[in-house]
Amino acid sequence: MEHTSPSSSAHSAASQRFRWELRNCRVRRGLTQRALADLVRFSRETVAAVESGRRFGSHEFALRCDDALRTGGRLAALWPQVAAEQLAADGRRGPRAPDPARIAPPHQRGRRDARDPAAVVDAIDELRELIGQVLNGQSDPEDPERPARPLDDQR
Repeated sequence: MEHTSPSSSAHSAASQRFRWELRNCRVRRGLTQRALADLVRFSRETVAAVESGRRFGSHEFALRCDDALRTGGRLAALWPQVAAEQLAADGRRGPRAPDPARIAPPHQRGRRDARDPAAVVDAIDELRELIGQVLNGQSDPEDPERPARPLDDQR
């Protein structure tokens, strides 16, 4: 799976090193971006975007490139730092706390505008929280006095 643009992290140490290693190993093996893409079963556009810093690629991409370029695992070894930069660039540092001003009380909840990205993110966060409560056997969020029923009892 491809990941979106590194943006401001494009020039950070780990992603720069990863891009340099990828390109250097590819060129040393005498491969074009197209030839490498065919070997690793990713598109040429993905190879070009990762080399140029427009995309981070993925851990799977790093592993396949290591195999195809016979790097001895150099790219996969760099991946943990690249992944940390990716998380920081994407702003994904873990679950976000819901904004109390944007969450309506239960009696006022209605259909949200699915075209509003913030409303979609809020709905997903609420769903994750509810699923977590059910899986952890916590109380019903609508009625804190009533414990959640085990999944077997919810038929």
